[in-house]
Amino acid sequence: MRNDLARRRAELGWSQGRLADELDVSRQTVISLEKGRFDPSLPLAFRIAAVFGCRIEDVFTPDDDVPAHT
Repeated sequence: MRNDLARRRAELGWSQGRLADELDVSRQTVISLEKGRFDPSLPLAFRIAAVFGCRIEDVFTPDDDVPAHT
């Protein structure tokens, strides 16, 4: 799964630590999310979307190799 967390965070002028505080997770979790090494749980995905004032699908998009449901 791809995401644009780093871009959105940078637009707010926030450090990874600040985003971690906002999400109530560790800075290491934010780093792993931004690098695509970790996919968030659904509750965390909802918190992320709420912090940025958008929908989950605005932040996270499936990888190209994941088949779409038809």
